[in-house]
Amino acid sequence: MPSQAEPEKVNHPDQAAKEVAGAHALLKTLEGKIGKHPEIGQAIHKLETALNILGLETGAML
Repeated sequence: MPSQAEPEKVNHPDQAAKEVAGAHALLKTLEGKIGKHPEIGQAIHKLETALNILGLETGAML
């Protein structure tokens, strides 16, 4: 049983994709509220890259 300090492991690529997509949506909402910011833009780019990698690794079966 994982301790509370350890992040929960994601066993399914589709669940990982949903989590990344959720984080992406939150950052886009935040960017809309506070305006353009370099770190938010960089975080959004990294999430988009992660989603693309997951898509390639799963044969786009997300």
